[in-house]
Amino acid sequence: MAANQTPVWVRNLRVLSVSVFFAGMGFSEIMPFLSLYVATLGDFTTRQLTFYSGVVFASMYVVSALTSPLWGKLADRIGRKPMLLRAALGMAVVIAAMGLVQTVWELILLRMAQGIFAGFVSNSNALIATETPKAKAGRALGTMAAGVTGGNLLGPLLGGSLAEIFSYRATFLVTGGILFLVFWACFFLVKEEGFTPVTAAKFDHASGVIKSLRSPQVVLGLLLTTMIIQAANNSINPIVSLFVKELMHNGPGVTFVSGIIAALPGIATMLAAPRLGRLGDRIGTQKILIAGFLLSILCFCPFSLRAQPVAIRRFAFSDWDRGRRPLPASADPFDQTNSLRTNRAHLQLEPKHHVHRQYFGPADRGCRGRVV
Repeated sequence: MAANQTPVWVRNLRVLSVSVFFAGMGFSEIMPFLSLYVATLGDFTTRQLTFYSGVVFASMYVVSALTSPLWGKLADRIGRKPMLLRAALGMAVVIAAMGLVQTVWELILLRMAQGIFAGFVSNSNALIATETPKAKAGRALGTMAAGVTGGNLLGPLLGGSLAEIFSYRATFLVTGGILFLVFWACFFLVKEEGFTPVTAAKFDHASGVIKSLRSPQVVLGLLLTTMIIQAANNSINPIVSLFVKELMHNGPGVTFVSGIIAALPGIATMLAAPRLGRLGDRIGTQKILIAGFLLSILCFCPFSLRAQPVAIRRFAFSDWDRGRRPLPASADPFDQTNSLRTNRAHLQLEPKHHVHRQYFGPADRGCRGRVV
């Protein structure tokens, strides 16, 4: 009888892969119309609107970058499951409350609170990585990645449709409800076995994490270039929906079209990533990176030409943007034989990547919107 029972790690994988799908969908649901929602919270000029949109987008990631290392250390002491529950419940309450705000400053404060409760996907991956047998870890983490990608693809389409049919505020409440269901699913169904608290952290500083890597120079180079790349990529996110609204002359369907355009980069990434990865294995990753840089520049520049279809440019740019970031398994700089080392490196380096990618990009675009 016991032999026929489903292993705990399999059940965790099933529950968390579905949970990160809905979490990714919930997080990305509100992105297509967030700038449009800001416009309803006051009588702003175009410069003010672009500035506040940049601040609203960036504020969550600033706080997340500051608090994520603290949550990572706490997870080492009390486990991953409490961090999952903390993130899911906190995000559910905060995002639902966004639908009740009356001023842009209230929205900014709630976005900062959202940053405090970030980390659901990263802690889900950490739990699966530590609970799954090593022989099955690759497939398990691939399943988790597929769940997040699928949620991120569906989220903008669903969010744009809900906002178009109902309202912006209703979409926030629906998103909060989805994350609340995720919380209860994790509470009742996810089990963390064999957790050993880390009383004395092995890597208390970033220098310790960097020294634990196989090729620290490669990681630092990738970290720096990725920060710059993603800062440029995300600099347009706060104003994409506003740009679509301008192109459509404030006509009907702006939110729905914004959702489609927001989803296209994810679709392009899903289609391009495996093909570019295989091509990189044959001709070398460096050639793919250089080609991705050049073609991304060619795709990015025409954004200012209104006669060109925005959706096509977003799709093409994201397709080649993915080509700038593949890293084959053979070039993995992390020591996969030490799960603690890998997890701690990820938890400490990821927030620094996010703050440059998500804060300086949107904030820079918002500031430029005030000047232009």
